This record gives sequence, structure tokens and C-alpha cells, in this order.
Amino acid sequence: MSDKLWQGRFSEKTARIVEAFTSSIQVDRRLYAYDIQGSIAHCKMLAKVSIITAGEADTLIQGLEQIRQEIEENRLDFDDSLEDIHMHIESRLIDITGPVAQKLHTARSRNDQVAVDTRMYLRDQTSGIIYRLCRLLKTVVELADRHLETILPGYTHLQRAQPVLLSHHLMAYFEMFARDIERLEDCKKRINVMPLGSAALAGTTYPIDRAYTAELLGFESVSANSIDAVADRDFVIEFLAAAALCMVHFSRLAEELILWSTSEFGFIELPDAYATGSSIMPQKKNPDVPELIRGKAATAIGSLTTLLTMMKSLPLAYNRDMQEDKGPLFDTVDTLTACIEVCTAMLPQIKFNKANMLQAASGGYLNATDLADYLTTRGVAFREAHRLTGEAVRFALAGNKELHELSLEQLQSFCPLINDDIFSFLTTGEMIERRASYGGTAAKMVAKAIAAANKWLDDKLKHFSDSCQYANVK
Repeated sequence: MSDKLWQGRFSEKTARIVEAFTSSIQVDRRLYAYDIQGSIAHCKMLAKVSIITAGEADTLIQGLEQIRQEIEENRLDFDDSLEDIHMHIESRLIDITGPVAQKLHTARSRNDQVAVDTRMYLRDQTSGIIYRLCRLLKTVVELADRHLETILPGYTHLQRAQPVLLSHHLMAYFEMFARDIERLEDCKKRINVMPLGSAALAGTTYPIDRAYTAELLGFESVSANSIDAVADRDFVIEFLAAAALCMVHFSRLAEELILWSTSEFGFIELPDAYATGSSIMPQKKNPDVPELIRGKAATAIGSLTTLLTMMKSLPLAYNRDMQEDKGPLFDTVDTLTACIEVCTAMLPQIKFNKANMLQAASGGYLNATDLADYLTTRGVAFREAHRLTGEAVRFALAGNKELHELSLEQLQSFCPLINDDIFSFLTTGEMIERRASYGGTAAKMVAKAIAAANKWLDDKLKHFSDSCQYANVK
């Protein structure tokens, strides 16, 4: 296997240390199915335009299918001397079919070959990630629907701010991940462009039919410039950017789960199956799964930085540096997929401590804004109402009381327009239900948001059910 398929130009064998250094087979071997699929389509196209005969095409396709089976059954040996998955498949095809295999590479280069393999791989993986995110969001929406009456404090600056429904808080993550889905869907449009036929960089002299190859491989369009087609990794970078942002959202969710599971918050208890203990402290229950999700976000951000840095100074067209795109890409796909799946499984099993949440939302002057709003409804300008409420908070603090624990006379000392209806106005439930503006935390508004989210998700998932293999993902 040490003979190179490109060895004609060289008088010396490649040094073993160079073979090991330049080999990518341990990374890009996962592209084997796409490389074979692309080669079969290329073979059919070559036969269609009479560059090879129909009989030669049948022989090559049978050989490629045999190689696919050998790889899937772990019967194909991999060797650094053959550098990458493309060379392994071609070398094995020569072993199986003889000299006819040397015709398969007509009108293509490894440059456009690796580009089409990567695009097919990423197209499938992006579809799978979108599907898994939809399933995660179904879990989030179902959880929100179960907690339309659960109240907790909302925070700004990690300080208690105003009471909100837990369902409203959860639906904020629906919005985040829905944007991630939309970004990935948009990204997929630019992934789904076929570069095959660009050859090394200048196109080919053969009368190929690129549109036919694109149709066989399910591409929506064909690359318009052969130089750009082999030099482009924008589609990888764009995916990594969308994935990194999605992982940031997972990290923010994980951080809240970590905080909420502490004794200081006591809002949730993570399921035992998704936590670990301490090797020395028997009482510990550590939120390792959310912590790992938070940590893995850093690797996704790092992968994006790696690709941006690698591509920023490369001249056109293909450069061997670009071989280094696979590791960060594969790692990010694996990381994001794993985080989606573990969160989808973990979230429904979390126990929410409703009493602790309500208690936290009932103190700390979270009704101060509502007192100011009350004064505004009585004709006081908001800035003046804000000042008067601040004075009332300072007075209540000095007496170690909440605003609603002050007497009517004490409240009227700050503004005589206050009546005894103030006490119902300042209750936690009333504060929430008054926030009925579009996108607000009132239960009726959250219920509408949940209904809209379910419709949106059903439409997304119907597409997968009708037309995509990922409908069967477990």
C-alpha cells in the first residue's frame, strides 16, 4: 500500500515521518460513506457523457459498494502511507477491479472531492442537529406548559428583579434555540452547493455534466467558480459560528441549572442519574453534567477560532492547511449533538422546588416597580413615582419590612394618592398577571407563546417526518 497514486513525478519515496505527519486518515475516515457516494455519482456521470462505458461504470460501482461494506465491517486496513480516505478507497478499488479503477478520477481532483465529501457530511449533520434541537424544544415547551402557575424571581445583574412565571423563563430558552435552528437552516443553504467538477482549481477539459451529478447527490445548486469552490471553507466556518452560539446558549442554561441546584438557591434538584458524588465528601451531589456542558462550550468557541485563524491568510486556491478543518468540525458536531441529547433526556427529570421559588419571589422588594406604576396610574409622573417608591423602600429596609407589609398610613406618608387597593395591587400573582403586553410574563400571554411554539415545532417536525431520515432518531 506504500505506492502513491501520484508518485510519477517523484524519484524518492516519501519519508515515513512525513507520511505520519501529513496523514489525515485517522480523522477523515468518517467521511468514507460520502466519499463512496460521491464517487458513485461521479462514475454515473462519466458514463452518461461517454467518458467511460456503462460496463466500466457497473464494475466500478460494484467495487465501491464492496469497499463500503468492508469499511462498515472493519475489514479494510488503514495506513498512513495512503494519507486520506480518498486514497484508501481508490487504492482498494484498484485492488478489486484492476486498471479500470484508474479511470474513476477522470475530471476530478482530491481538492473538489474532499469539498463535496465535507459538504455532504455537514449537510446531513446539520439536518440531524436541527431535528434534535426541535425535539429538545418540544421538551422545553412541555415543561413550560406544566409550570404555567409556578412563580420564581426574575433576575438582572444576578439580583432579584421582578417575579415571573417559570414557564416564561423556560420559553426564553425556546426563543434562543429557535434562533439557532433558523441560523442552521440558513447555513444549510450555503452548505448545499456542489463543488465536484471544479477539479484542482480551474475546472476540467472533459465534457462533464455537473448538474446531473448535483441531482444524483441531492445538491440544490452547483458552485459557480472553480477556484472558489475548492478554496471555500466559509460553509464550515458559518456552521461552526452557529454551533458556537448554540453552545453559548447551552452554557447559559447549564449555568442557571448549576446555580439553582445550590443550597443557596434551592430552586431545583437534579436527577441522581445526571449528577455525581465526591470521592471524599459523602454528602455531595455535584452538577457535573451541566458543568461539562458549560465547559464544552469553550471547545466549540475554540473550533470556530481555529478555522477563522487558519483561513485568514490563505491565498487562493487550495492549500494543505485546509486539511486541518476536519478535526474542529467533527469535534463540534459531536459535542453539540451530545449536549442536545443529554439535555433532552435530563430536563424532564429535574425537580422544581415551587415553594422555594415562590418564597424568593415574594421578598426583596420585587414589587417596587409596581408601586411606582400604581402611582403613575394615579397621575404621578413616572420619574417622580420612581423617587417616591425609592424613599418607601429605604423606609421599609430600615424597619426590616417588605413594601406590602407597611401600613396604609405609612405608604400614604410618601404619597397621599395611595388607597387601600394598593395591597392587592402589590401581590405577586397580580403583578405577574398585569404584565400582559405581547411577550410578557402574564399566564395568558405565556400560554399563547406556548401554543405558537408548538405549532412552529410541529411544522418543523412534520418536514422531518415526511422527508428526512432523522425522523427515526431515538
